[in-house]
Amino acid sequence: MTGNELREAYLQFFAEKKGHLRLPSFSLIPQDDPTLLLIGAGMAPLKPFFTGKMKPPRTRVTTSQRCVRTGDIENVGRTARHQTYFEMLGNFSFGDYFKGEAIPWAWEFLTEVVELPKDKLWVTVYPDDDEAIEIWKSQPGFPQDHVVKLDDNFWEIGPGPCGPDSEIYIDLGPERGCGKPTCGVGCDCDRYLEIWNLVFTQYDRQEDGSYKDLAHKNIDTGCGLERLASVVQGKKTNFETDLLYPIIEYASKVSGVKYGEDEAKDVSLKVIADHARSMAIMIMDGILPSNEGRGYVLRRILRRAIRHGRMLGITGKFLEGAVDAVVEIYKDASDFGELVAKHDYIKKVISIEEDRFAATLNQGMDLLTKEIDELKGAGKKALPGEIGFRLYDTFGFPWELTEEILHEQGLDLDKDGFDKAMEEQRQRARAARAANIRVQVPDLSGIDVSKLAVDPEAKESKVVAIWKDGKLVDEIHDGEEAGIILEKTPFYAEGGGQVGDEGYLLSELGRIHATNAKKLPDGTVYHISYVEEGQLKVGDTVKIEVDQTKKLASARNHTATHLLQAALKRVVGDQVNQAGSSVTPERLRFDFTNFEPVSAQQLADVEELVNNEILKGIDVEITHMSLDEAKKAGAMALFSEKYGDVVRVVKVPGFSMELCAGSHVKNIGQIGAFKIVAETGVASGVRRIEALTGKAALDYMNAKAAKLAEAAQKLKASEDDVPAAIDKLLEEKKAADAQLAEVAEMREKADAKKLLASVEDIAGVPVACGVAHAGSMDELREVADLSASKLDGGVVVLACVNDGKVSLVVKAAKDAVKKGVHAGKVIKEAAAIVGGGGGGRPDMAQAGGKNPDALPKAFEKAVEVLKTQLG
Repeated sequence: MTGNELREAYLQFFAEKKGHLRLPSFSLIPQDDPTLLLIGAGMAPLKPFFTGKMKPPRTRVTTSQRCVRTGDIENVGRTARHQTYFEMLGNFSFGDYFKGEAIPWAWEFLTEVVELPKDKLWVTVYPDDDEAIEIWKSQPGFPQDHVVKLDDNFWEIGPGPCGPDSEIYIDLGPERGCGKPTCGVGCDCDRYLEIWNLVFTQYDRQEDGSYKDLAHKNIDTGCGLERLASVVQGKKTNFETDLLYPIIEYASKVSGVKYGEDEAKDVSLKVIADHARSMAIMIMDGILPSNEGRGYVLRRILRRAIRHGRMLGITGKFLEGAVDAVVEIYKDASDFGELVAKHDYIKKVISIEEDRFAATLNQGMDLLTKEIDELKGAGKKALPGEIGFRLYDTFGFPWELTEEILHEQGLDLDKDGFDKAMEEQRQRARAARAANIRVQVPDLSGIDVSKLAVDPEAKESKVVAIWKDGKLVDEIHDGEEAGIILEKTPFYAEGGGQVGDEGYLLSELGRIHATNAKKLPDGTVYHISYVEEGQLKVGDTVKIEVDQTKKLASARNHTATHLLQAALKRVVGDQVNQAGSSVTPERLRFDFTNFEPVSAQQLADVEELVNNEILKGIDVEITHMSLDEAKKAGAMALFSEKYGDVVRVVKVPGFSMELCAGSHVKNIGQIGAFKIVAETGVASGVRRIEALTGKAALDYMNAKAAKLAEAAQKLKASEDDVPAAIDKLLEEKKAADAQLAEVAEMREKADAKKLLASVEDIAGVPVACGVAHAGSMDELREVADLSASKLDGGVVVLACVNDGKVSLVVKAAKDAVKKGVHAGKVIKEAAAIVGGGGGGRPDMAQAGGKNPDALPKAFEKAVEVLKTQLG
C-alpha cells in the first residue's frame, strides 16, 4: 500500500466496519487550548471530549491527525523515525467501547487489512493488566509468548483521567538488531519497532495519589502512519517511504548528491525532506514565519532546511521546488485539498522567507566558522553569548541553530551570556522607541504645558505649536499635513479603545480638517490635521467645530460598551472580563474572556437587558475620586490602562460602574437602541461581540426588515407567514427529493440489469464491468452493492463520470476473495489508467481519476489483474 492508501484503509476500516465517525484532521493550530503551541498528538484536539468539558459529536471517532513536534529536532535525519511533522492514525471511544473491542480491532486491522505476519507482532502491557493480556492471547493466531510486561506501560499526567496502555511492536528481523543476547522488545536498537499504542483510560487519579474507577472508560489510540508505511513498504526508515522519499529525490537532483553514498549528506537530504513537508503543511494550516510562538517554530524549521541545503552545496533558492514535491505526494489524498489549493501561496511565503535568510546566511556562516576555528585554536569549549547574540540579531540565526552547529563541532553556546545580551537589546529597543516618539513629535520643552487645557465647552483657541515631518514650523499651507497643539481643546483624545474626535479648525485664512486627536505621554493633546485650503500660523486664533454627530455616536457606543460588559457578567457569568475593545462612531467591538461561544439565547438575553436599561433613561454619573475609593465602591477597570491617584468613575446607577476616561452620553436614553450583530472567537479563550447603537442600529434593523419584506414578496406571503411559507417549500423539496431518489433507484436497477447481461466468467468467478449513471460515489457504491447481490460469488467493477472526473468501485463477494481476488489491488492498477489513485480492502475498494476517455482500458486492466489473481 502507498501511504495515502494506508491512511484511507485505516479510516475506512474504523468508519465503515466499526461504526466510527470519520473526522477530518484538525488544524495544527490548537483551538481554545492555551497549553499547546502546536498539535503534537492525535488525541490533543479531542481533549475536551475526554475530559467531559464538551460532548463529542459521536462516542466513536476516527481521525488521521496532522502533528508537529520539535522537541528533539536535532535527531531528525539521524535516526530512522524522528520527524518534525507526522500523521497519527487514531480511533477513539468516549465512554463507548473498551479493551474488549479496541484490542481485537487493532489485531484485525494489522493482520487482515494490512496483512502483517502474526508471528512477527509483539505487544507490551502493564504488569497488572490481566484483562488486556487475556484479550490479546485470545486473538486468532496470536503467538502466546509474544506478550511482554513493562512497568512503564501506564499513561498519566498528574491528577485526572489515566490508565494502562498496550503497545504493539513488529520484529523487523535480527539483521536490524544490535546482536546482543538481551535484545528484545523495548531494546534501543531498530529490530523491534513500535507501530501502535492503545491507551485504556479507566482511572481517575486523585490529588492524594489514589485511583478511582472512571464512570465512563475511554479509548485513545495512536498509530504512526509513516512508521506503518515503512513496515508495509519494506523500508528501513520512514524517509524512504513514498510519504517522504520523493522530496529526498528532489533535493538529491538539485544538489547533485546521490542518496545512500555519504551518511552525513544523507542526514541533510532527510532534514530537507522532513522540514519541507512540515513547513508546507504548517503554512497550509495558517501559520506564518515570525519571531515568536508557532511562527518561530516554522521560521526555525525553514532556516534549518536552508542551512542543510548549503551543506549539500546548493547555493540558490530551492525550497519552492521542494513544496512542489510535497504537493505531488498529497495531491490525491483526502484531507489535503487545501494544500493543493494553497500551492502557489505556500511557495510565495517560503520564497520570501528564503530570500530574507539567504541574503545574510553566508556572511553569518563565515563569521561562525571563523569563531569556531578560533575557539578550537585557543582550546576553549564555549562560544561567548554576545557573539551568539550578534549572529541572532544581525544575521537572523535562531540560537538553536547556532547551538546545533556548535554541538556538531563539540562546542557549547554560553546561553547565560546570550540571554544577558538579549535583555540589553530589549532595553535599547525600548529606549529607541521612546526616542522615536520624540523624533516624530519634536522637542516641545519650550511650551508651558501648565497653560494648556482640555475644555469640552471651548469654541475657539490659540495655536500654540505646529510641526511637520517631526520639525517645528511657523506655518502650514494648502495640502499639508501637520500636528497642531491648541491652548485649549474640546477634542477627546484617542485612548481606552475609543477613537479621537474629528472636526475643523477655522482661521481667518485657512480651513483645517482635524482627522484625529491624540495624547502625548505628558497628557498634552495634539491634533492630526490636514489643510484643506488657505494657511495657518502659530499664534492664530481658530474657531473650533467638533463633529458633534460623530462625537455623540462614539459616546453612545462607549456607554453601551459599559452596559454590555455588565450585562454579560449577569447573563454569562463573572468569568467574563474585558480583553480589548474598539469604540468608533460606526460601531463598538468588545473582546472578553470566555472559553466557549455565547449561545444565541444568552446573546438575546444580553441584548434585551441592555435595551431595557436604555429605556429607563437614567442619567450617567461621572465623578472623580481616589483609586482606593473607586475600588472600594466596586468600580471595574474597563480598559487595560494605568491609573493615577485620582480616577474618573463612570456610573450607570444600579447597573454598571467603571474607571474610564472616555466620552459618554449624559443620559443612557440617548443611546436609543442597542443591537448585537456578531459574536465570534478571536483567540484561545477570547470572544468578540460587535454591536450597533442609535441610528446605525436602526438602519441595520430597517435593512433586515427590507430583506424580510423582499422574501415575503418572493414567497407571495405576508411577512408574518414567511416561516410557514419556507416550511411549505421545504416539504415540497423533501417530496421532490424522494421522487428523485425513486428515479435514481430505478436507474440503479436498470444499470444493474444491464451489467448482469454482460457477465464474463474468469476461472469460475462471474465478473461484471461497466459504466453506471450515478451522480456520486455513494450512488456508485449502491449500484455496486445491488449488482453484487445479484451476481452469485462474483466481482463487480463499476465506474461513473461526473464533471469530467471518474469514480471507480470494485466489489468482491466473500467467495471471490477466498479464491484470491483483492479489490484494493485491482482498483489500484485500474485507477492508474484513468490518471488517479485509490485503494481499499480485499472485498471493497474505491478510487478517483481524471481521464474518462481511458475507461475502456481501465476495465481491460481490471480484468487482466483479476485473471492474474484467479490464476
